[in-house]
Amino acid sequence: MKTAFITGANKSIGLETARQLAQKGFFVYIGSRDLEKGRAAAVKLAAAGLTNIGVVRIDVSDPASIAEAGRTLRNRISVLDVLINNAGIRGQGGFQDPLTVDLAIIREVFETNFFGVIAVTQTMIDLLRASPAPRIINVTSGLASLTLHSDPSWRFAPFKGAAYGPSKTALNAYTVSLAYALKDTPFKVNAVDPGYTATDFNNHRGMGTIEDAASRIVRYALMGEDGPTGRYFSDDNNPATGESPW
Repeated sequence: MKTAFITGANKSIGLETARQLAQKGFFVYIGSRDLEKGRAAAVKLAAAGLTNIGVVRIDVSDPASIAEAGRTLRNRISVLDVLINNAGIRGQGGFQDPLTVDLAIIREVFETNFFGVIAVTQTMIDLLRASPAPRIINVTSGLASLTLHSDPSWRFAPFKGAAYGPSKTALNAYTVSLAYALKDTPFKVNAVDPGYTATDFNNHRGMGTIEDAASRIVRYALMGEDGPTGRYFSDDNNPATGESPW
């Protein structure tokens, strides 16, 4: 049975991604900052007949917690086929003014959305290397695109916060670097934008459904050996190609 680990998976898009992968036969480890919330999520999935679920406590902003999560997984599995770096935060105030934002807010957002992804990936890389077809999905945002932000006619052009968007731009850059470092291996490493989805994250103002958002992530987690790597996928920004400009 293939295995997957998803950070921030006790609710919303992360939980639905876990559900869809479990339905496709994966044993899915739900990464949750709050262990009890993770266990509650696993109970929900079990009630729907999905018992191929495990729970791992992980706070991606805490190096000690990441290290402990790595030890927990190694005690349970020897191979990890899919890593989905899903955990993310917007930061206090949402779209912060770049002239007045408290630097502590930016640091907090980057700690989760950028540095946490790097730390989790480095911690799990040996388990992933043991897979014949490892996949890494970094969950990004359409707001990460510098090209689109440079176009005043883009529908999301006014949303230029100082923390969240820049943290995802940095994540995209790391994705490119990581994909290049692994280019001569079976790895596929991509940034995937789940779209503007109605979730707690945006006070349910998004237009897409959680099911559709998760299916986008799952699509690239399941891609075959001829699939692309080092790309930025976003159906919202360019439905025709399924990609977004950097």
